[in-house]
Amino acid sequence: MPTLAQLTGSLHIHNFYLGKLRAKYEQLLDSDPELAMLLDNVAAVLSEHAEVLAEDIADRQCDG
Repeated sequence: MPTLAQLTGSLHIHNFYLGKLRAKYEQLLDSDPELAMLLDNVAAVLSEHAEVLAEDIADRQCDG
């Protein structure tokens, strides 16, 4: 089972890449809408996983 520090680090990494995906989505929306939509879909999946991580972190902090 991952430690709280590992979960927090993973959440930071998720958020970093979410920011990168969203920025690239904005850049590509007009020039390559298909790729932009693919990046948006990847960002949506990553965002869902980040939400689960955030919930796990909150649960651990309440228990701790």
